[in-house]
Amino acid sequence: MSGEISPTGQDSGPGTPGSPGSPGSQPELRASHADRDRVVDVLRIAAGEGLLTADELDQRVEAALSARTRSELAVLTTDLPPVPGGAGAAGTEVKDLVRIEQIHSGAIERVGRWVVPRRLELAVTFCEVTLDFTDAVITQDTLRIDVAMMGKTLTLVTGPGIVVDTDGLQLVHSKVVFRRPPADPAVPVRLRVELYGQKAHGRVVVRPRRRTFGQWLLRR
Repeated sequence: MSGEISPTGQDSGPGTPGSPGSPGSQPELRASHADRDRVVDVLRIAAGEGLLTADELDQRVEAALSARTRSELAVLTTDLPPVPGGAGAAGTEVKDLVRIEQIHSGAIERVGRWVVPRRLELAVTFCEVTLDFTDAVITQDTLRIDVAMMGKTLTLVTGPGIVVDTDGLQLVHSKVVFRRPPADPAVPVRLRVELYGQKAHGRVVVRPRRRTFGQWLLRR
């Protein structure tokens, strides 16, 4: 009895090269932890761009983390556009830890399409710091910021689905100012920013992006 016919029109019987168990078959390449992490990064970036819903993201991330082969990972991103520069390539590499250390220098800014690391350390003395998350590449649901900052202002610019938790931050002659619109329960949390450490002298300001003049005229 002949073997079954595959979608390509070839006999996929036991003796056919390329079929499982046949002499000419190639085993599926196994997926490594790094392979799974790269796909999860692509999925989270896509969700941040609005290409995947929160439910779709959860389902695909779960499938990616349990995938055993590279082909199982590949199907999870086939309907998504490539990440500019490629996930894991220079310019879009998600770093586990970024440390910013400056004393009495110019303003420190992370704005536009910067890649949010998994953890950030701020060791800054008398320097303004601005972290704008509105257009950032976000690949995880939590960012821990360890703060060792004296003087000036630490500004966190947020957007829909981005929340800031300052409960773990010790304030010494400093204060936290929240300037944010009421949270919309229909918008899922994309990123939770958790601040730890100490902020001495100065302020921590959490605010949304400032409106343009045209948006102000239109009351947007």
